[in-house]
This record gives sequence, C-alpha cells and structure tokens, in this order.
Amino acid sequence: MTSANHHRNWSARRTPAVGGVRLGPTESPIASSNALALQNVSRSFGALRAVDDVSFNVAAGEKYAVLGSNGAGKTTLFNTITGDFLPTAGRIEFFGEDITLLSPHDRIRKGLRRTYQSSLLFRDLTVRDNLFLAVRGVASGRFSMWRPSASHTSRRATEDLLHRVRLAHLADQLVANLAHGQQRQLEIGMALAGAPRLILFDEPAAGLSPAERRELVLLLRSLPKHMSFVIIEHDLDIALRVSERVTVMHNGRVLRSGTPAEIESDSQVQAIYMGGRR
Repeated sequence: MTSANHHRNWSARRTPAVGGVRLGPTESPIASSNALALQNVSRSFGALRAVDDVSFNVAAGEKYAVLGSNGAGKTTLFNTITGDFLPTAGRIEFFGEDITLLSPHDRIRKGLRRTYQSSLLFRDLTVRDNLFLAVRGVASGRFSMWRPSASHTSRRATEDLLHRVRLAHLADQLVANLAHGQQRQLEIGMALAGAPRLILFDEPAAGLSPAERRELVLLLRSLPKHMSFVIIEHDLDIALRVSERVTVMHNGRVLRSGTPAEIESDSQVQAIYMGGRR
C-alpha cells in the first residue's frame, strides 16, 4: 500500500464524529464559503506533538491572525497548511476542497501563497526582476523560452506589483542593497503574484524598525478586500491592527479565538503573552 493510500485510509478511520454522526473521508461540516478550514489538525514529530487538534475557519476575504510565543506551533501549522508537512491527523480544506494530501506545488496552483521568516529573495537581481520571476513562476506559459515584450501580461503585472507594494522608485535596485523592511515589502509583492486567493504571512514584522512596521501595516491594510490572509506574529500590536479575527496558540493547541478586542482583553492571554498589560 502506498503512503498516500495509507494516509487516506488512516484519515478515514480517524475522521471525527460531528453531532453524533461519523463523517466519511469526503464529507465535512465545513462550509465552502471558507477560504481555509482546519478540522482537528495535528502534526507530530516522533513523541513530540507540535500541533495538537487545531480547528478554525478563515472566511473568504477575511484577515486572520495566529498568535503565540516561540514553540507554540505556529510555523509548523503553516507548514502543514502549505503541504511542506502532511498532518498526522485531521483535514484541511481550501475553498471547500480537501487539500490535506496535495503537494505544495498543487496548493500554489490553487491560489495558496506564503512568505517565510527567512528571506528567499534573489539578492543579486533587481527588485523588478524578482517580481517578474514571481509572476512568471505562476503563469501558464512559464516554461516558454521567448522573452516577453514590454506589453506582455507578465510585464504589466510586474509593474502593477511594484506600485502595489510601494517599490516602484526602487525597481532597478539590487535586492542586496535594500533595507530589511523593503525586502519584506518585496516578499509580500512576490506572494501577491498571480492573484492568490489566500496568503500566509510568516512573521513579516520580524526585525523591522518602528517606521518599517508602520509601512507594513499600511501595506497589509491596502490588500484587496476579496483576498484572505493569515498572519502569524510575535508583534501583537501589528497582528491585532490588521486582523479581523485571532486565534492564540499555546503548546501546539488553540488557547483562545475571537476578535482582536476580545483577545486583547482576555485575562489568560494577557497573563501569558502581554505581561498582564491592559
């Protein structure tokens, strides 16, 4: 039996009961109006359960934040959503489609994107070239050997991204010469290539100055209303300012979920993550 078939059969046996009815492997109580739906997702590494029975939904167009300290399981959860890790248990849906076993490449084709804590930019290329490669990488003709003309769709999309992430004035600068915050802006621009349906932002504020953080907030707030995103952050102020709903993780599990106001005023969240501040 192949590993994929084994996982399918194992998942079917472990599918949770909902309302007293055990769901089959293709059934789900999750509404397809959700951009992302996690149902009892777990991921173990040997005896360590890094993500433990996590469930939450992100509505289409919703801006969502996942908070937690180091070791809370946030990045492992992201890697499970993107397909870098298959879940040990549970189910992941993307706009109503079960993607639990899909490869990362197939998830990208369906409109799922992410950024990383560590930069994955081409430092010896210009800002424009980085964005152009991102656009071509998700285009249908990405393997063509012909150089696109100035009026080609990929060229126009590149220029649009330059303006969207406020880097048009640095288009011909080498990435290696950019400030850290500008590199973060570029990473977001590359994630926007190909009109994604959902973006996962992995600690985009890490290492940014106060001015760069303000620019990041403006950029995230300017994203199209129809586009969903999930941001994981240590910077609570940024996460709460750009999100509509929040899930707080602790030791791999969901501690609390609610609106930014509810999360900020929650006494247990304050005690663990905010030092009791009000």
